[in-house]
Amino acid sequence: MDPHLLRTYLTVARLGSFSGAARALGYTQSAVSQHIAALEADLGLPLLTRRPVGPTPAGERLLEHAGSLLLRLDAARADLARFAAAPRETLTLAAAPLALSPRVLAALPATGVTLRTLPRDEVPAAVATGAADLGLVDGVAAPSDPLRLPDVAPHTATRIAEEPLAVVLPAAHPLAGRPGLRLADLADARWLDAPGAAFPLGPLRASYAGPAGHGFRPALRYEGTDARTAAALAAAGHGLVLLPLPVAAGTPGAVAVPLLSPRLVHRVELLRPTGEPGGPAAELAARLAAPAPASR
Repeated sequence: MDPHLLRTYLTVARLGSFSGAARALGYTQSAVSQHIAALEADLGLPLLTRRPVGPTPAGERLLEHAGSLLLRLDAARADLARFAAAPRETLTLAAAPLALSPRVLAALPATGVTLRTLPRDEVPAAVATGAADLGLVDGVAAPSDPLRLPDVAPHTATRIAEEPLAVVLPAAHPLAGRPGLRLADLADARWLDAPGAAFPLGPLRASYAGPAGHGFRPALRYEGTDARTAAALAAAGHGLVLLPLPVAAGTPGAVAVPLLSPRLVHRVELLRPTGEPGGPAAELAARLAAPAPASR
Protein backbone atom coordinates (compact mmCIF):
# COMPACT_ATOMS: atom_id res chain seq x y z
CA MET A 1 0.00 0.00 0.00
CA ASP A 2 1.67 3.21 -1.22
CA PRO A 3 1.67 5.81 1.60
CA HIS A 4 1.40 8.65 -0.93
CA LEU A 5 -1.84 7.16 -2.25
CA LEU A 6 -3.06 6.57 1.28
CA ARG A 7 -2.38 10.20 2.24
CA THR A 8 -4.33 11.37 -0.80
CA TYR A 9 -7.25 9.10 0.13
CA LEU A 10 -7.26 10.38 3.71
CA THR A 11 -7.34 13.98 2.49
CA VAL A 12 -10.20 13.37 0.04
CA ALA A 13 -12.22 11.55 2.69
CA ARG A 14 -11.58 14.28 5.25
CA LEU A 15 -12.53 17.14 2.91
CA GLY A 16 -15.25 15.30 0.98
CA SER A 17 -13.91 16.76 -2.24
CA PHE A 18 -11.41 15.79 -4.94
CA SER A 19 -10.81 19.43 -5.86
CA GLY A 20 -10.37 20.42 -2.22
CA ALA A 21 -7.86 17.62 -1.71
CA ALA A 22 -5.98 18.73 -4.84
CA ARG A 23 -5.66 22.26 -3.44
CA ALA A 24 -4.61 21.02 -0.01
CA LEU A 25 -1.96 18.65 -1.41
CA GLY A 26 -0.72 20.80 -4.27
CA TYR A 27 -1.78 18.28 -6.94
CA THR A 28 -4.00 18.59 -9.97
CA GLN A 29 -7.50 17.16 -9.60
CA SER A 30 -6.73 14.53 -12.22
CA ALA A 31 -3.69 13.41 -10.22
CA VAL A 32 -5.88 13.01 -7.13
CA SER A 33 -8.35 10.94 -9.13
CA GLN A 34 -5.51 8.77 -10.42
CA HIS A 35 -4.21 8.23 -6.86
CA ILE A 36 -7.62 7.10 -5.65
CA ALA A 37 -8.10 4.81 -8.64
CA ALA A 38 -4.66 3.27 -8.11
CA LEU A 39 -5.34 2.65 -4.41
CA GLU A 40 -8.73 1.08 -5.18
CA ALA A 41 -7.09 -1.15 -7.81
CA ASP A 42 -4.38 -2.18 -5.35
CA LEU A 43 -6.90 -3.14 -2.66
CA GLY A 44 -9.52 -4.50 -5.07
CA LEU A 45 -12.31 -2.54 -3.38
CA PRO A 46 -14.16 0.73 -4.02
CA LEU A 47 -13.16 3.21 -1.33
CA LEU A 48 -15.08 6.37 -2.25
CA THR A 49 -18.46 7.19 -3.70
CA ARG A 50 -18.21 9.99 -6.23
CA ARG A 51 -21.52 11.86 -6.00
CA PRO A 52 -21.49 12.84 -3.24
CA VAL A 53 -17.86 12.15 -2.33
CA GLY A 54 -17.66 9.97 0.75
CA PRO A 55 -16.14 6.72 2.00
CA THR A 56 -17.75 3.39 1.18
CA PRO A 57 -18.03 0.78 3.97
CA ALA A 58 -14.60 -0.52 2.91
CA GLY A 59 -13.32 3.05 2.86
CA GLU A 60 -14.62 3.61 6.40
CA ARG A 61 -12.68 0.56 7.53
CA LEU A 62 -9.53 1.87 5.85
CA LEU A 63 -9.95 5.21 7.65
CA GLU A 64 -9.66 3.34 10.94
CA HIS A 65 -6.10 2.41 9.95
CA ALA A 66 -4.94 5.22 7.68
CA GLY A 67 -4.22 7.95 10.23
CA SER A 68 -2.18 5.73 12.54
CA LEU A 69 -0.30 4.13 9.64
CA LEU A 70 0.77 7.49 8.21
CA LEU A 71 1.65 8.78 11.68
CA ARG A 72 3.89 5.77 12.31
CA LEU A 73 5.64 6.34 8.99
CA ASP A 74 6.22 10.01 9.82
CA ALA A 75 7.49 9.00 13.26
CA ALA A 76 9.92 6.48 11.75
CA ARG A 77 11.24 9.10 9.32
CA ALA A 78 11.75 11.60 12.14
CA ASP A 79 13.43 8.98 14.33
CA LEU A 80 15.92 8.06 11.62
CA ALA A 81 16.59 11.72 10.83
CA ARG A 82 17.77 12.24 14.42
CA PHE A 83 20.70 9.87 13.83
CA ALA A 84 22.23 12.19 11.25
CA ALA A 85 21.27 15.49 12.85
CA ALA A 86 23.63 17.55 14.96
CA PRO A 87 22.35 18.60 18.41
CA ARG A 88 19.93 21.48 17.99
CA GLU A 89 20.67 24.86 19.51
CA THR A 90 16.97 25.59 19.94
CA LEU A 91 14.13 23.81 21.72
CA THR A 92 10.52 23.30 20.68
CA LEU A 93 8.37 22.14 23.58
CA ALA A 94 4.82 20.89 22.96
CA ALA A 95 2.70 20.98 26.08
CA ALA A 96 -0.87 20.37 27.16
CA PRO A 97 -2.23 23.47 28.91
CA LEU A 98 -2.52 21.95 32.39
CA ALA A 99 1.01 20.53 32.14
CA LEU A 100 2.52 24.04 32.24
CA SER A 101 3.08 24.54 35.94
CA PRO A 102 5.20 27.37 37.41
CA ARG A 103 7.97 24.81 38.00
CA VAL A 104 8.05 23.91 34.31
CA LEU A 105 8.04 27.54 33.18
CA ALA A 106 10.88 28.39 35.55
CA ALA A 107 12.94 25.48 34.17
CA LEU A 108 12.78 26.66 30.53
CA PRO A 109 16.09 27.84 29.03
CA ALA A 110 16.40 31.62 28.80
CA THR A 111 16.66 31.77 25.00
CA GLY A 112 15.94 29.71 21.90
CA VAL A 113 12.66 28.19 23.12
CA THR A 114 9.41 27.80 21.20
CA LEU A 115 6.53 26.81 23.46
CA ARG A 116 3.61 25.25 21.60
CA THR A 117 0.36 24.59 23.46
CA LEU A 118 -1.55 21.61 22.04
CA PRO A 119 -4.49 19.43 23.08
CA ARG A 120 -3.14 16.69 25.33
CA ASP A 121 -3.89 13.94 22.77
CA GLU A 122 -1.74 15.67 20.13
CA VAL A 123 1.43 16.04 22.19
CA PRO A 124 2.76 12.46 21.70
CA ALA A 125 2.38 12.75 17.92
CA ALA A 126 4.23 16.09 17.88
CA VAL A 127 7.19 14.50 19.68
CA ALA A 128 7.11 11.34 17.56
CA THR A 129 7.12 13.18 14.23
CA GLY A 130 9.79 15.70 15.17
CA ALA A 131 7.42 18.67 15.33
CA ALA A 132 8.59 19.07 18.94
CA ASP A 133 11.81 18.07 20.69
CA LEU A 134 10.08 17.35 24.01
CA GLY A 135 6.50 17.09 25.16
CA LEU A 136 4.59 17.63 28.37
CA VAL A 137 1.35 15.70 28.66
CA ASP A 138 -1.06 15.47 31.56
CA GLY A 139 -3.98 13.37 32.67
CA VAL A 140 -5.77 11.80 35.59
CA ALA A 141 -4.49 8.51 37.00
CA ALA A 142 -4.17 6.52 40.19
CA PRO A 143 -1.17 7.70 42.23
CA SER A 144 2.15 6.63 40.66
CA ASP A 145 0.42 4.93 37.70
CA PRO A 146 1.65 5.92 34.23
CA LEU A 147 -0.64 7.82 31.90
CA ARG A 148 -2.33 5.91 29.11
CA LEU A 149 -0.88 7.53 25.99
CA PRO A 150 -1.53 6.86 22.30
CA ASP A 151 0.77 4.20 20.84
CA VAL A 152 2.35 6.53 18.29
CA ALA A 153 6.03 5.53 18.43
CA PRO A 154 8.62 4.42 20.98
CA HIS A 155 9.31 7.15 23.51
CA THR A 156 10.51 7.72 27.05
CA ALA A 157 8.04 9.11 29.60
CA THR A 158 9.18 10.54 32.94
CA ARG A 159 6.84 11.58 35.72
CA ILE A 160 7.55 15.15 36.78
CA ALA A 161 4.51 15.97 38.93
CA GLU A 162 1.51 14.54 40.71
CA GLU A 163 -1.05 16.88 42.25
CA PRO A 164 -4.33 16.34 44.11
CA LEU A 165 -7.59 17.03 42.30
CA ALA A 166 -10.47 19.22 43.40
CA VAL A 167 -14.04 19.84 42.33
CA VAL A 168 -14.60 23.56 41.73
CA LEU A 169 -18.03 24.88 42.72
CA PRO A 170 -19.60 28.29 43.44
CA ALA A 171 -19.05 29.51 47.00
CA ALA A 172 -22.81 29.39 47.62
CA HIS A 173 -23.16 25.78 46.41
CA PRO A 174 -24.72 23.41 49.02
CA LEU A 175 -21.65 21.14 48.86
CA ALA A 176 -19.08 23.94 49.17
CA GLY A 177 -18.59 23.33 52.89
CA ARG A 178 -17.73 19.63 52.55
CA PRO A 179 -14.18 18.52 53.47
CA GLY A 180 -14.14 16.31 50.39
CA LEU A 181 -16.33 14.94 47.61
CA ARG A 182 -16.92 11.66 45.80
CA LEU A 183 -17.38 11.68 42.03
CA ALA A 184 -20.07 9.01 42.27
CA ASP A 185 -22.21 11.48 44.26
CA LEU A 186 -21.89 14.16 41.57
CA ALA A 187 -23.04 12.25 38.49
CA ASP A 188 -26.40 14.05 38.49
CA ALA A 189 -24.89 17.52 38.87
CA ARG A 190 -24.43 19.88 35.95
CA TRP A 191 -20.83 20.08 34.75
CA LEU A 192 -18.75 22.45 32.68
CA ASP A 193 -17.62 20.77 29.46
CA ALA A 194 -14.06 22.11 29.06
CA PRO A 195 -11.97 19.34 27.43
CA GLY A 196 -9.01 21.62 26.68
CA ALA A 197 -8.83 23.22 30.12
CA ALA A 198 -10.02 20.58 32.60
CA PHE A 199 -10.57 16.85 32.95
CA PRO A 200 -12.87 15.80 30.04
CA LEU A 201 -16.37 14.61 30.85
CA GLY A 202 -16.20 11.53 28.61
CA PRO A 203 -14.09 9.41 30.99
CA LEU A 204 -16.19 10.55 33.95
CA ARG A 205 -19.38 9.54 32.17
CA ALA A 206 -17.90 6.20 31.12
CA SER A 207 -16.70 5.33 34.62
CA TYR A 208 -19.25 6.81 37.00
CA ALA A 209 -22.53 7.39 35.12
CA GLY A 210 -25.54 5.14 35.39
CA PRO A 211 -26.13 1.91 33.44
CA ALA A 212 -27.54 3.81 30.46
CA GLY A 213 -24.52 6.11 30.31
CA HIS A 214 -26.42 9.12 31.63
CA GLY A 215 -24.84 11.57 34.02
CA PHE A 216 -22.26 14.35 34.10
CA ARG A 217 -24.51 16.54 31.97
CA PRO A 218 -22.75 19.53 30.40
CA ALA A 219 -24.24 22.90 31.33
CA LEU A 220 -21.90 25.01 29.19
CA ARG A 221 -19.10 24.11 26.77
CA TYR A 222 -15.82 26.05 26.99
CA GLU A 223 -13.50 25.45 24.04
CA GLY A 224 -10.54 27.42 25.35
CA THR A 225 -7.43 26.17 27.13
CA ASP A 226 -7.23 28.52 30.15
CA ALA A 227 -7.90 26.58 33.35
CA ARG A 228 -8.40 29.82 35.30
CA THR A 229 -11.26 30.75 32.97
CA ALA A 230 -12.78 27.30 33.48
CA ALA A 231 -12.60 27.79 37.24
CA ALA A 232 -14.17 31.26 36.92
CA LEU A 233 -17.02 29.81 34.85
CA ALA A 234 -17.61 27.26 37.61
CA ALA A 235 -17.61 30.08 40.18
CA ALA A 236 -20.27 31.86 38.12
CA GLY A 237 -22.53 28.80 38.30
CA HIS A 238 -22.06 27.41 34.79
CA GLY A 239 -21.25 23.90 36.00
CA LEU A 240 -18.83 21.98 38.17
CA VAL A 241 -15.32 21.32 36.92
CA LEU A 242 -12.50 18.98 37.98
CA LEU A 243 -9.06 20.63 38.14
CA PRO A 244 -5.69 20.19 39.86
CA LEU A 245 -6.04 21.62 43.36
CA PRO A 246 -3.20 24.19 42.95
CA VAL A 247 -4.91 25.55 39.83
CA ALA A 248 -8.39 25.55 41.32
CA ALA A 249 -7.45 27.22 44.62
CA GLY A 250 -7.80 30.97 44.86
CA THR A 251 -10.47 31.52 42.21
CA PRO A 252 -12.68 34.43 43.38
CA GLY A 253 -16.21 33.31 44.19
CA ALA A 254 -15.31 29.61 43.99
CA VAL A 255 -14.52 26.84 46.44
CA ALA A 256 -12.15 23.99 45.53
CA VAL A 257 -13.21 20.87 47.43
CA PRO A 258 -10.66 18.01 47.37
CA LEU A 259 -11.62 14.84 45.54
CA LEU A 260 -11.66 11.95 48.02
CA SER A 261 -13.00 9.09 45.92
CA PRO A 262 -11.85 7.60 43.67
CA ARG A 263 -8.25 8.18 44.70
CA LEU A 264 -6.92 9.97 41.65
CA VAL A 265 -4.24 12.56 40.97
CA HIS A 266 -3.36 14.95 38.19
CA ARG A 267 -0.20 13.53 36.65
CA VAL A 268 2.29 15.30 34.33
CA GLU A 269 4.86 13.41 32.25
CA LEU A 270 7.78 14.58 30.14
CA LEU A 271 7.92 12.83 26.75
CA ARG A 272 11.04 12.53 24.62
CA PRO A 273 12.09 10.29 21.74
CA THR A 274 14.14 7.21 22.55
CA GLY A 275 17.82 7.99 22.96
CA GLU A 276 19.50 10.83 24.79
CA PRO A 277 18.51 14.38 23.79
CA GLY A 278 21.12 17.04 23.16
CA GLY A 279 21.39 20.80 23.49
CA PRO A 280 18.59 22.72 25.23
CA ALA A 281 16.34 19.62 25.18
CA ALA A 282 18.88 17.78 27.35
CA GLU A 283 19.13 20.81 29.62
CA LEU A 284 15.39 20.99 30.22
CA ALA A 285 15.05 17.22 30.62
CA ALA A 286 17.78 17.27 33.28
CA ARG A 287 16.11 20.11 35.18
CA LEU A 288 12.80 18.24 35.25
CA ALA A 289 14.29 14.76 35.82
CA ALA A 290 13.80 14.77 39.59
CA PRO A 291 10.05 14.09 40.00
CA ALA A 292 8.00 16.23 42.31
CA PRO A 293 6.83 14.49 45.49
CA ALA A 294 3.76 12.35 44.93
CA SER A 295 0.48 13.40 46.52
CA ARG A 296 -0.54 11.65 49.70
